[in-house]
Parts: sequence; structure tokens; C-alpha cells
Amino acid sequence: MALLSAGKVGFLVAATGAAHFAVPDVFAEITKPVFPKDTEEWVKRNGATEIAIGAAMMLKRTRKLGVLGLLGYGGWLGYNATNAES
Repeated sequence: MALLSAGKVGFLVAATGAAHFAVPDVFAEITKPVFPKDTEEWVKRNGATEIAIGAAMMLKRTRKLGVLGLLGYGGWLGYNATNAES
């Protein structure tokens, strides 16, 4: 049995997304270099996206879609991070 199931990872992703709203200043520091314009808005968008992806991963019926969403979202964030202006 895997240490972390897709459902448990989904819970962690959703909890991280919720944390964007609970302590936005922490995430603003991380987000600003990648999204320097409208940073506060991007913190909220990223948090909402992570909540949605995490919730999809927790539900068996939507788990595959959630995992695909997480892969796509991770790739998109990685792309933006590597192409951010220093």
C-alpha cells in the first residue's frame, strides 16, 4: 500500500489551497517573483485552483481528472516560474 494515496494527496493540496486564504502574506512572498502584477489576485486564484484540484482528487469519481489537473497545474506553475523575469 502506498504511503500517500491520491485521496490523501488531494487533501493536502486542498489544505494548501485553503492556506492561501488563511495566510495570504506567506504565499504572496512566493508568488510575487512569478506573478509580479496583481500578486494578491494570483494568490487567491492559485488557492482556489488548488482547493478545486484537491477536492477532485479526494472524490473517487473525479480522482483521475483531479490528478490530470494537478499535473497540468504543476506544469503551468513550473513553466511560469522558470520564465519569470528576475
